This record gives sequence, structure tokens and C-alpha cells, in this order.
Amino acid sequence: MNQSPVETALSRAMIRWSLTKSTPVAETPRSSIFRVEQNGRNFAVLKILKANAGEEEGRGSKLLEWYGGDGAATVFDMHGDTIFMEWLDGGTLGDAVRAGHDDQATIAICTIVSNLHRARAGAPPQLQPLHERFEALFATDVRAWPRTARDLYARASGIALKLFDKPAPLVPLHGDLHHDNILSSDRGWLAIDPKGLIGDPAYEVANVFRNPPGETQLAADPRRIAALADAFVARLGYNRKRVLGWAAAHSALSACWDLAAGNPITTDLAVLPHLLTAYDQMA
Repeated sequence: MNQSPVETALSRAMIRWSLTKSTPVAETPRSSIFRVEQNGRNFAVLKILKANAGEEEGRGSKLLEWYGGDGAATVFDMHGDTIFMEWLDGGTLGDAVRAGHDDQATIAICTIVSNLHRARAGAPPQLQPLHERFEALFATDVRAWPRTARDLYARASGIALKLFDKPAPLVPLHGDLHHDNILSSDRGWLAIDPKGLIGDPAYEVANVFRNPPGETQLAADPRRIAALADAFVARLGYNRKRVLGWAAAHSALSACWDLAAGNPITTDLAVLPHLLTAYDQMA
């Protein structure tokens, strides 16, 4: 019986890296993920990208390798579409927030961002410019939005255009940093699954404002929005208005992605008005 492409890649990886056991842990439209063992003692991960993974997964994997384990999971080696990397066996930072530890989670995120944005020897891999990431926002027909929310789309799109008109220094960006993409380990909290972007460093924390999933009431609380902005200004040195502007622009972009996929936009409809209000309050 013929093996599937994933089974073939798994067999080859087990031999290449002298692995002794594999256990499936996740299956996504773009990858298959296995926990593997080395000599029955040390755990690691094999992430096998599928044929439809596209450029985004490849960029993200190369950026993760470039981070060198500083603030992110360590990539031990890569071969073709297979990534051999560190096993993180703890819970997510989203679990911590859902257990009532939002302030501590925010501090952890600031530490991770500082580590990810640290200067490194050697050029980063080829990354997607942030303005390309936002093409879906600008290309969306406003009529795709609920009638009562079309002003939110217009205002957020205008903010995004202003941000791009006043560019900041470019840095490699994880591009999808949120609580459930941060896992606990014996090395502390570490990021996984970057998208591989390059752009304004203040964009890195934009997705934090609308997360974690299941905590829409928290995310839409103006006091929480203010507390996040306070932390990112104080601990990362970001400009408050740019932080809030990117948060609003990203919320609208996420809503456009969901509308195109036929998904509800409940979270962004709840959060975006408060992000816009917080932005408008800045001089």
C-alpha cells in the first residue's frame, strides 16, 4: 500500500534525525504535527508542511529558525518541508488569561517581544512587507460589512493608511503574536507559528488586544485596552497612538478575513469600537 506524502516525509525524518517514536498531536489544513522521541528520553516536534501550505508557512518556519530559540521555540533543523523543533509541553498564555492572570500575561508578552526584536547577527530570511499583509483590508468592499458597522471599517482603514504614510523603522515581525501562540516550557514562555512579516515593530502587539479567544468581554473592556497600551508604551517604548492605531487596523483586517471566509465577526464588532475610541482620544 502506497504511503501518503506526509507518511513518506515522516519516515524519512525519523531516519534522518535518528528518532525512535512518533505520535500524532495535531492536523491542520497546512501541516501535520508529530511528537517524536530521541532514544526514548527527549521529546521534540516534527512539523510537516503539506503541499498547499504556501509561502506563509515557509516564511514563518525560516523566521522561527532565525530567532535561534530567543523568545521562540528552537528549530533544530529543517529539510525540505519538514521542520524538526523543540517540544513545548506547557499550557498557553491564553490559558493563563482565562484563569484570571491577564496582567502577568501582558508582562510575559512584553518580554517575548523584546527577545524577538533583539538585534541578531546575519540577515533575516525573506519576509512579507506589512503593507502586503493589509491588502485584504483595502481590497474589501465596505458592503461586505454589516450596515451598522461600515463606519468602523472606514475609520480603521483610514488609520491604516495614515500609519503606512508615516513609516517606522522596519523589523522582522512574528506577525501573529497572541496568547495562544505562546506556550510554556522549562525555558519560560516561548512563541510559535510566526507568519514572517517585516514592518513597524508596534504592529507586533496588535493582535494581543483582541485575544485570547473566548474572552471577548475582557478584550472589549476599555480599561483592559488602556492597560495593554500602558504596558507596551512603558515596557517596549512604543508610541501609544501607533500601538492603538495598529490594534484597530488589525481588528478590521481580521474581520475582513473572517467575512471573506464566511465566519462571524462578533469579537471584532465588540472590540473595534473601543479601540477606535481609545485611538481618537490621543492627541
